[in-house]
Formats: sequence, C-alpha cells, structure tokens
Amino acid sequence: MVPFFSGRDVEAAVPPERALEAVRDAFVAYARGEWSMPPKVYVPAYPAGDFRAMPALGGGYAALKWVTSFPGNPERGLPTVTGLVLLSDASDGSLVAIFDAGAVTALRTGAAAVLAGLTLGRPGTPAVIGAGVNGRAAARTFVATGAPVLLWDVDESRARAAAEELGAGVAASREEALNADVVVTVTPGHEVLFGPGSLQPGQHVSLMGADGPGKAEIAAEELVRTHVFCDDWEQASHNGELVNAVEASSLVRDQVTELGDVLAGKAEGRRSEDEITTFDSTGLAIQDLAIALAALERRDALDLATINL
Repeated sequence: MVPFFSGRDVEAAVPPERALEAVRDAFVAYARGEWSMPPKVYVPAYPAGDFRAMPALGGGYAALKWVTSFPGNPERGLPTVTGLVLLSDASDGSLVAIFDAGAVTALRTGAAAVLAGLTLGRPGTPAVIGAGVNGRAAARTFVATGAPVLLWDVDESRARAAAEELGAGVAASREEALNADVVVTVTPGHEVLFGPGSLQPGQHVSLMGADGPGKAEIAAEELVRTHVFCDDWEQASHNGELVNAVEASSLVRDQVTELGDVLAGKAEGRRSEDEITTFDSTGLAIQDLAIALAALERRDALDLATINL
C-alpha cells in the first residue's frame, strides 16, 4: 500500500516556512552536485497548454513529476496545474509515496519566489502580481516571514479575497505593485509587465510566469539591463524568461548567475544598493523533490489515503 498525499495533506504537512527551508536546501545541494536533475521534458499540446515530465534524484530518493500547464483552464472551472509526483527509494526503486502535483508546485513556486527576493532584494515592502494559486502561495510565504506583502490582480475582487485570507494588503494600483522594492510576478506570461527602462534602481523582480515557450513578463531589453539570476541556466535559456535575450545574442551564459550558486557561497549576489536584480524561475524538479521529502517527514502525523498497486 502506497500513501497518497492529497493537496490538503501536502499543505498540512509543509507550512510555508518549512517549504522555504526545504527549497533553499535543495538549491544548495544541486549547486554542490549532491542532487541531480535531468532536463525537464515538455510535451506540447498548444495552444491549449502542455504536459511536463520532471525527474530528480537526491537525499536517497528519486522523484518524477508528471504535470500539466493549461492557462485557460480556470475559465472552464478547472485548475491550471494538475498531475502527480511519484517518490521512490533510490536504493531499491520501490515506490514510497504519491503526491498531488498542484499543491507541491504551488508550495515550491512560492518558496522559490520569496527565497530569491530575500537573497537578492533589498529590505522593503514586497508585492505579488497575480492572485491565482501560485501567487497566493508566494504571498503566503512572504506573510510567513513577517513581510507586509501587497497583492495586485487584474481581478480586484480576487486580490481582495486573497489578501483577506492571507493577512496581506492590497496594492492601490498595478503601478504601486510594479514599483515595490521586491516584486514577484505570477501571471500567465502573455503580457510584458516591465518594458524598457521601467525598473527603478535597487528593485528586485522574481519572474515566475514565463515557464515555457512564448511567455514573457519582461522585455528582453529591460532584462539585460539588470543583474540576471535564474534557477537553472539550461532550462531558463531554452524555456524561460531568458530565451528572447539569448536568441538575440544580447545575453550569454557568463552574464547569468544561478541562485543555487549564490546560496552555496559559490557566486556573488546583489553587488550594490542601487543594482537592479532579476530572477528567472522555470521551476525545478529538485524543488518538487524537496517538498515531497518535507511532506514525507509528517507521514505518520497525517491520516493518509493509500493506494494498492
């Protein structure tokens, strides 16, 4: 019998502060070569969306996430992200647990966004643009750190409902949110939020929405004006925010720093108070593995369903 962690089980097992710690440790382990992660595989079903297969190995376990991204689903009453995370024992290959991928994805996305903001940004009031599932996860993580986060969404009622639920504030306008000291963008990635010359000295932006082909939340000209960081160069340069700048030859590998290298003390982070920093997140399988392992720690404390395979 294999235990199954529903979305509620994952959320009960892994509070935001634990997710933040787990994702940080995963970045460091990956940067040190202690964890491994083959490339993410995209199975396009455009224009509706895509399927993704994401494997990782670390901590004595292997994980595989089979997950979808269908941005138009909420209009049909369906979640954008669905799927499963399979966790196996790396010593004998046995299946240890199964997890709801949507909850795992939201937790690690929120954790990565806030981790980058705390590591690369200046102290100040953060703002999250987008109050969907992953935007709420980012705001919830900020709240867990004690930050007075502001929310903004194209749907004002959704932003207000999320803010009331999480104990966050609501930005008076999109411009207020875009001008925050630390900005997290969690949008479908179909609209450029930061045009040329729009970022102010000292700002940090965690760009979480452009996780596949054809998506962008920042203009390529504006991106290259900043100190650029990413979660993983190989993924980000092919399927992330960096693609347009890389294809235009205006951004090369030496100009981009992986966040894990900063956290592991192998690379420099923010270099001055006035420096503008950006973080491109494409979502890593090592983050999913980290959340799964954190949830597994609480297995005996939860009343989990089981699956007979």
